[in-house]
Amino acid sequence: MSGSDQPRLQPGAYPLLRFLGATRTVTGSRFVVSTARARVMIDCGLFQGLKELRLRNWDRLPIEPASIDAVVLTHAHLDHSGYLPALCRDGFRGPIYASEGTGNLCRILLPDSARLQEEEAGYANRTGYSRHSPALPLYTEDDAWRALERFQAAPAASPIEVAPDVRATFRAAGHILGSTHVALDIEEGAARTILFSGDLGRPAHPLLRPPAPIPPVDVIVVESTYGDRRHDDEESLTRFEATLRRTIERRGVVLIPSFAVDRTEVVLFHLHRLIAAGTIPGIPLYVDSPMALAALELYRRALAEHSPEMKPVAQDGPDPFDSGHLREVRTIAESRSLNDLEGPMVIISASGMATGGRVLHHLARRLSDPRNTVMLVGYQAEGTRGRSLLDGARSVKMLGRYVQVQAEVVEVPAFSVHADQREILDWLAGAKRPPQAVYVVHGDGAAAESLRRAIESEFGWHAVVPQYLEQVRLD
Repeated sequence: MSGSDQPRLQPGAYPLLRFLGATRTVTGSRFVVSTARARVMIDCGLFQGLKELRLRNWDRLPIEPASIDAVVLTHAHLDHSGYLPALCRDGFRGPIYASEGTGNLCRILLPDSARLQEEEAGYANRTGYSRHSPALPLYTEDDAWRALERFQAAPAASPIEVAPDVRATFRAAGHILGSTHVALDIEEGAARTILFSGDLGRPAHPLLRPPAPIPPVDVIVVESTYGDRRHDDEESLTRFEATLRRTIERRGVVLIPSFAVDRTEVVLFHLHRLIAAGTIPGIPLYVDSPMALAALELYRRALAEHSPEMKPVAQDGPDPFDSGHLREVRTIAESRSLNDLEGPMVIISASGMATGGRVLHHLARRLSDPRNTVMLVGYQAEGTRGRSLLDGARSVKMLGRYVQVQAEVVEVPAFSVHADQREILDWLAGAKRPPQAVYVVHGDGAAAESLRRAIESEFGWHAVVPQYLEQVRLD
């Protein structure tokens, strides 16, 4: 046991909640509930963005992985699931509970995350641009597959025992396919229930139903990614259309760094709508991400099977993602061949914050041409290339060299699948009873603090923005 670890609690002691990530930052969701008989981790994500945050991924976990009885996973995005291969490699041997949809997506995302890390480490070693010798991946593809062996599918809206005297109930969160918020019932001593929101979706999502209502709970841990702002969907969609038309007129390329899961689907949905209406011409639409294409197939399957997560309107008619102009790019050779093509066209490629993946090569090729446009369709964490572009950087470093930015850069926040402040408050307003405490996480300092104040002002509830590694009693 490491010096920073803690033994299990004494009988009769109050259960504890510890915040191991996503405090005053948007990434690295990791929370641990400890009782006298059990230790359960809720989410196990990667830190992304600023270097000081990314370095936390390499730190030894403050608790021994072997001391954790189970992991409960709200959804598949890497800032919630991406540390699982390292956790299992370092000694965790318990089950990982998640919805069936989350498990299916993690089988795509986790091996891909590992392959990307291994490829980037290999590229850095070949070209010598890394300060580390040798550059190493955080974990390997073998680590990812071993972690996936520990997944167990959790039923929807039915409690299951995940550890002694601890039961979890998974309900749809409407953020991405399979996403859930999770109520953790602690049945030891004075019973109490803690709700972890995960990432909350939006009522306006074109494909997914809104988040399920809040059950009776004692404590809420709520996300705040957009806790200080509201989405203007109409203005954003107008900007999306105008940007496409403007770039097409100058025969440029619209490059969209996109999160592989859900964001690509939403972008394709709106492109299909515009082309079908004749608002924009039917230009080639390239999706250059094997991971995004695999996720797209899961969404198509959910539509075909009339999944209860999907809105009925999205289940009628032809493929809502393909207007007949979609081109699927799978191999590295096919990806490289896009460099030889001229616009007008759209290239959608991962990753969403331009932190890695094939999109880097497309940015290196397209950024210096003023005919082109980089369209940012999701949250851009501080310290990422996407955030640098959003903030007006005139050059960005990638693959060991600086690239001049002369392309147009446009943000389209309507494609965010995170609830905004008003939508979070509306969801909280449906609580069956006032919680004893609300902990505001998964947002930068300003967003978290803004949501905290709004919760206290609107409901009179006790709300707190916790600190990194802080521990609180659940009594």
